[in-house]
Amino acid sequence: MVKKFFFAFAASALLAACGGNQSGSTTDQSGDDGMHFGATITADEAITFEELAPKMGEADSLAVKITGTVGEVCQKKGCWMMLVSDKPGVPEMRVTFKDYAFFMPKDLTGKRVVLDGFAFVSETSVDDLRHYAEDAGKSADEIAAITEPQREVAFEAAGVLVVK
Repeated sequence: MVKKFFFAFAASALLAACGGNQSGSTTDQSGDDGMHFGATITADEAITFEELAPKMGEADSLAVKITGTVGEVCQKKGCWMMLVSDKPGVPEMRVTFKDYAFFMPKDLTGKRVVLDGFAFVSETSVDDLRHYAEDAGKSADEIAAITEPQREVAFEAAGVLVVK
């Protein structure tokens, strides 16, 4: 029984990994208000990406809906994206997708999106940062220059709306 559970868990983890099988991973639902991925959401009551840090305050995590601009998308599969600000000094934020149940189109850079999910403070390991840099198509020198973990605010989205 334990072996079956472990095997099922290991198989699920492998399939959910960024480099896993791509079939059926995107749940695009186009509507009058834009394209939906994951849970269908609206832009109602969304705060801006720039308002997130002050709203979080000292909290480790926060259930929230935010809107922002996509700066980069994983070019291997669309399994993560980065939100960027138009304002100087605001760090970019990595967005992943709940349970790797859906992925983003690779051509979203510069598009406005609404995300519904959880913002949280995390420390990203050097290995993960290098993996993300590789997915983004960075050079070997840029990847090798990553030597320190990074403490940052990240976001796990249950639903994404690409605003037209």
